[in-house]
Amino acid sequence: MSEELGRVRQMWHLLEPLHAVLYYAPEAFEEAASLGYGVDERWPSYFAWRAAPLGEAGAGQVGETFYSFSPRMVGAHVPGIWSVASPDAVLDARGRAVDRAYRTLLGEEAAAPGTAEAAALLRRVAEAADTAGRPLAAANAALPWPDEPHLALWHAATVLREHRGDGHLAALVRAGLDPVESLVSFAAIGAARREVFASRGWSEGEWQEGLQRLEKRGLVTGDGTATDAGRALRAEVERRTDESAAGPWRVLGEEERDRLVGLSGPLWVAAIGSGLLPSETTLGIGKV
Repeated sequence: MSEELGRVRQMWHLLEPLHAVLYYAPEAFEEAASLGYGVDERWPSYFAWRAAPLGEAGAGQVGETFYSFSPRMVGAHVPGIWSVASPDAVLDARGRAVDRAYRTLLGEEAAAPGTAEAAALLRRVAEAADTAGRPLAAANAALPWPDEPHLALWHAATVLREHRGDGHLAALVRAGLDPVESLVSFAAIGAARREVFASRGWSEGEWQEGLQRLEKRGLVTGDGTATDAGRALRAEVERRTDESAAGPWRVLGEEERDRLVGLSGPLWVAAIGSGLLPSETTLGIGKV
């Protein structure tokens, strides 16, 4: 991996937890409940929070942009989430949820000069992102920028997170991996345990059918372990994802990138140290 792509991946590792706290913070569940969403599990609010920038998107659009979820699981929540609250109401509540969660998470650091500086740097990167053909990144980038630095930081991290995710989806499609195959092939290289990927709603039968398709292509063995060809294909997907995500980061000079890493580090520590986030996810952070 080149030094540039290594830095791009480093920034993803730093920023992903700052975005993801929305899906786990108690304050976010409280805001979701106030809208009328069930909070005994995280999925009703997850689909609402993440899909709201798309407007009243249907199950087909959400399934295509989220990609790895089974159509059954998407259909269990979409479009029903919009009968509970409109996308605009969800976005307003999302902003309140992030505000409250970040104030709890960061304390005085939420309004500290370092947070404002990090937000300004990250906004430059987010505004440099080409969102053509990237529906989730484009939808988030079109939203108004918050005035408060900690909210602008989260917004920028979210635009860049979805920018990377949209590019990753394109890399999976280019590799000929359908939604369930993308998970099976990722599990095959040890990105996460099989049980973690069960959160995406695929049945055991669908998982096994995906495995069999990949086995016929010589990408996995019968027990679900990646072959050399399977590992090479996944490495190619990750390389293409990093390359696709690299463009916006070139707006910063080397010293500015180093400064952003230094400013983001304590925020990352706060997110990880909160205990809110799972130690193992379907993203494979730290394992790929």
